[in-house]
Amino acid sequence: MSKEESIERAKSLLPKADAVFFDVDSTVVTTEGIDLIGKCFGIMKEISELTHKAMNGNVKFQDAMAQRLQLIADHGMTKDSLEKCVKTEGKPKWSPGVQDVVKMLHKQGTDVYLVSGGFQNMLKPLALELHIPQKMIYANEILFDENGQYAGFDRNAPTSASGGKPAVLKMMQKKHKYKTMIMFGDGATDMDARTHGPASAFIGYGGVQVREKIKEGADWFITSFQEILDILPKGTDL
Repeated sequence: MSKEESIERAKSLLPKADAVFFDVDSTVVTTEGIDLIGKCFGIMKEISELTHKAMNGNVKFQDAMAQRLQLIADHGMTKDSLEKCVKTEGKPKWSPGVQDVVKMLHKQGTDVYLVSGGFQNMLKPLALELHIPQKMIYANEILFDENGQYAGFDRNAPTSASGGKPAVLKMMQKKHKYKTMIMFGDGATDMDARTHGPASAFIGYGGVQVREKIKEGADWFITSFQEILDILPKGTDL
């Protein structure tokens, strides 16, 4: 299939999709959640470097996560200080147009999910503003003991391991009998939902960061959510 044909196919699937899954960091928002947590504890640069390593697929996903969280914990992360951090740094820096896209998808009756290798507590404020129910957020959970000290992360969450995004889509397909599922995202783990999972199309987003592999491999690669708004039926047509 030529690039043009694959773009046209993705465009034709979007208005009839019964579920759309968005990656969050560098897609729905312009930031990386774990980098923001790093910022709260004065180690944003170190965390950011480890995030890039993980993104480029040079480290096992769970190992990269454990390494970064341990580093943050060593610099003072507790249950309380993390909650404070979410209040200060958790204010969404939206990718332009994404809120309208979610609104339009909801309007056309599409289920919208957030699927992220990031953390539940950073995602909850976003989901609230996007009117996405908590049960449609799949992300990782940082664990604390009864004294509020860091105690690892939930390794049973599908998103805590490599292959987590295809796993979430498979679960949802089984549960809800979705026929057409579309994944949006900026990274390799998002594209996995199409190449190793049941997504009918993968729309790559390069509005924050353009990754060549994603540009090549996506069914349709966009750099602005306006491109999506242009093809979704307008409110008046619904």
